[in-house]
Amino acid sequence: MNKATLLQEIKAKKSFLCVGLDTDLDKIPTHLLEEEDPIFAFNKEIIAATEDLCVAYKPNIAFFECYGAKGWESLRKTCEILPQNTFRIADAKRGDIGNTSSRYAEAFFNPKISGLDFDAITIAPYMGEDSVTPFLDFKDKWAIVLALTSNAGSKNFQNFTNADGKQLFEEVIEQVNTWGSTDNLMYVVGATRGEAFLNIRKYAPNHFLLVPGVGAQGGSLSDVCQYGMNDECGLLVNSTRAIIYASNGKDFAEKAREEAIKVQREMEAELIKKGIIS
Repeated sequence: MNKATLLQEIKAKKSFLCVGLDTDLDKIPTHLLEEEDPIFAFNKEIIAATEDLCVAYKPNIAFFECYGAKGWESLRKTCEILPQNTFRIADAKRGDIGNTSSRYAEAFFNPKISGLDFDAITIAPYMGEDSVTPFLDFKDKWAIVLALTSNAGSKNFQNFTNADGKQLFEEVIEQVNTWGSTDNLMYVVGATRGEAFLNIRKYAPNHFLLVPGVGAQGGSLSDVCQYGMNDECGLLVNSTRAIIYASNGKDFAEKAREEAIKVQREMEAELIKKGIIS
């Protein structure tokens, strides 16, 4: 999906919601465990219940690959049913170099080889340019680079400040910007960082930001929009647990939809406030 199409979907759906698919067999409703493929059965109902309310889905690859071949098959089937008018993110956090990165790109971007056809993949940039650029060789595909995350350990490295007063995450964004463009690069920025979005926007004013941490993790949507939204929107805000695990009963899809509606309505109000929609 290219940037113009993504922006069009945001306006059409009045939403910049990304639904995370961290499908945990220990958390899904027990009646689904009787299905031949419980992970796919759960995902299928969540997608059907939310596809008109969100513009993106983000399967967390670890929740699939931990089951080996069976998990990869669940991922393939899930990828197949993700609506074509949604932005499909493989949350894989790959970060290798050279031919290895190229093969990872083929795995998630080339359905003729792997059966998977995602629009984007999350990437850890620690190994530098050759851990990112192989993913940028694919037309209308995106690299979503980890910039400033909200986990406790992020301060171990991301906020390191050099002699010039620049923090490591700022250096990452400044460098990565030179490898691609606003049409194929995004950054991951944790929602619980609040005003840190102001620093992010100094270095990436026009890039999309993928923002996890809204909902169960305590991030504020209004703060994210106040400090992080640009004139085009420029945000994909992810919510996972608050939506997909809103209920662990047979009404799980219905309850997921109710939670997604709440978020979508908040997002609509923010888009109107910014003048992006009327």
